[in-house]
Amino acid sequence: MNLELFRQLLTRLGVLTAKPGAFVIVALYAAVWLIIDRQSFDFHAVSTLAVWCMTLLIQRAEHRDAQAMHAKLDELLHTQKSARNDLTLIDKKEPEDIERHRSEARKND
Repeated sequence: MNLELFRQLLTRLGVLTAKPGAFVIVALYAAVWLIIDRQSFDFHAVSTLAVWCMTLLIQRAEHRDAQAMHAKLDELLHTQKSARNDLTLIDKKEPEDIERHRSEARKND
């Protein structure tokens, strides 16, 4: 697997964990665990599932905040006649590409 594909996969996985379906997967995992091996479903199991749920909640909140910020910035960019339209699509790029773009923009200032 090449590095670019791996980076895209990680980004997509981060977006998917912010979806409500991720909570359904954790709930299904817990149900299967209870059915298959009820004896091992102890305090450690409950705390593990709680950590997974909290991680998903944090990921969802971060994703929501990022999407709101992007929407606000897109609106501001659309109102500026001198703004470049390609910047409204920069959130579709990989994080490393965005960092590279920001570094180049700072050099040009």
